[in-house]
Amino acid sequence: MPLTKTQPLAKDRERLENRLKEIPPEPGVYIMRDGSDNRIYIGKSKKLRSRVRSYFQKGQALSPRIALMVSQVCEIEFIVTDTEAEALALEANLIKEHQPNFNVLLKDDKKYPFLCITWSEKYPRIFITRKRQLRHSKDRYYGPYVDSGQLRNTLQQLKRIFPLRQRPQPLYKDRPCLNYDIGRCPGVCQGLITPEEYRQTVEKVAMVFQGRIAEPIAMLTKQMEKAAEVLNFEQAARIRDRIAGLKALAGSEQKVSLPDDTISRDAIALASSEQYACIQLFQMRAGQLVGRLGFVAEAADTGEILQRVLEEHYQNVEPVEIPAEIIVQQELPEAEILADWLSSHKGRKVTIVAPQRQSKAELIAMVERNAEYELARMQRASDRNAKAMQDLAELLDLPELPHRIECYDISHIQGSDAVASRVVFIDGLPAKQHYRHYKIKNPEVYAGHSDDFASLAEVIGRRFREYAANPEDGENLEPESAKPESAKPSRPQDWPDLVVIDGGKGQLSAVVEVLQEMNLMENLRTVSLAKQREEIFLPGESLPVPSDAEQPGVQLLRRCRDEAHRFAVSFHRQKRTQRMRRSRLDDIPGLGHERQKQLLAHFRSVDYIAIATPEQLAEVPGIGPSLAGEIYAYFHP
Repeated sequence: MPLTKTQPLAKDRERLENRLKEIPPEPGVYIMRDGSDNRIYIGKSKKLRSRVRSYFQKGQALSPRIALMVSQVCEIEFIVTDTEAEALALEANLIKEHQPNFNVLLKDDKKYPFLCITWSEKYPRIFITRKRQLRHSKDRYYGPYVDSGQLRNTLQQLKRIFPLRQRPQPLYKDRPCLNYDIGRCPGVCQGLITPEEYRQTVEKVAMVFQGRIAEPIAMLTKQMEKAAEVLNFEQAARIRDRIAGLKALAGSEQKVSLPDDTISRDAIALASSEQYACIQLFQMRAGQLVGRLGFVAEAADTGEILQRVLEEHYQNVEPVEIPAEIIVQQELPEAEILADWLSSHKGRKVTIVAPQRQSKAELIAMVERNAEYELARMQRASDRNAKAMQDLAELLDLPELPHRIECYDISHIQGSDAVASRVVFIDGLPAKQHYRHYKIKNPEVYAGHSDDFASLAEVIGRRFREYAANPEDGENLEPESAKPESAKPSRPQDWPDLVVIDGGKGQLSAVVEVLQEMNLMENLRTVSLAKQREEIFLPGESLPVPSDAEQPGVQLLRRCRDEAHRFAVSFHRQKRTQRMRRSRLDDIPGLGHERQKQLLAHFRSVDYIAIATPEQLAEVPGIGPSLAGEIYAYFHP
């Protein structure tokens, strides 16, 4: 029976202790659930009881991500296994099946791009994305790739070498586009190639991104020889050109060479600071460097991070992609267990070594050096953001650094398709998972009549309505600096330290009026940023804040404002496009898609349908006298 919302275990010590006593000190997997019975975290351990208890010990230094997870745990389940290797395999399967929200050690979904192949589709698409979001269990992601430019260049070259679908949607309904005529596309949109034949082509592309570039070359060589034997020299020449392209691609990817080219190996190392750990994984195939992947994790013990990165990475790859040898920066805490699990997954022996000298140690040193460069780059960006937040806090006289900044903007054309956007910056960086779109519902905003003031007031009211509806929570939203240390309650997780409005004094006044009605004005620091002179306005002030448009704090506000504008405009264009594509026939009750197609096939255009008589409309298959009357009445009110 599914659970209803219950009190978290962290707030019910008696129930927590009873639950911990039930967990045995044996190897296995533990599953943490929230109050809605959702699996939010899955982990493994040699001793289940000790591991689970460590999450709830007072004074335990937990990362913000894990601390948030612990605060939501309402139930703990466990599965005991015979060995640690079985626990590792079971954990991998459960994570892959359930995709828990907090099982994300690697913060790579926004930082580095992936290549996705949608094997779940009849004709798989190949595209680059920065968000690894499993749409279907059959879809495959490769990466994350450190060099996004090189990744795009590789994909472009492969689309020249192999005939692949070039567009996500067909350009024409009844014929292929120019890509088919020049040999770039096999005519997927018109079904001119069977799904089986097309998948064979995509499989060769997948091999390239798996570091197995020698295999498609060997396969194509055999096909070329067969074509030449039957005197099909034109086909053989096309295959020859593909082989030449693959060989050139392999040469362009070459950066490092090892003398031992008989073993496929991965080399992994990291560089860490107090806050972050940057991990680099080099993929060596046939003695050559074919790929360089990058990850970012929260700082912790080096061995534990490397262990967890390897576990998470190899859980998401096919067995053929697992190398025979993995070179690590230092000994892993559970190297034997991981090696046994990888060996069973691959079907061949996999070894994990931490070299101390000769060429393998030099390779690890090179990987570590790349990780240090990436860490230094991240540190510089972090320092710039810290400096900008410090400057902004001083400029606006904020009691503390603005950890969470929300910015709002409106987009429309003469009032039509009016929308709003909310973007969120956390610690000076965009947090796209918190972005939101709003459709303006105000009846006073319509095509030909716009009202940005009313639109912003509506959006701010919708955003903070839940807090206004609970006046007893007002104490909790009092500025933290105004309370003694012992009386500081926790704020809502999504409560902003600063709200930025795109506009001038008028837009700010409209927002302030709404916040005052909700009794939230004292708890929210709100400013507006005017575009023309990049001036900052505070509530109740007639003159802008003295500032320089190029100082770090103002530049941070400008980045927020520009991102909110971009996000709003993109949503407005999407709505406008949908409206323009919408047919007037969609508004007629009872007239579905198939009947619309029948009408258009018979009359050729909506204009002819509009002037048709009920008798003429009823002649169309599927359109009876009753529906014909409704269609006629719609066009002749």
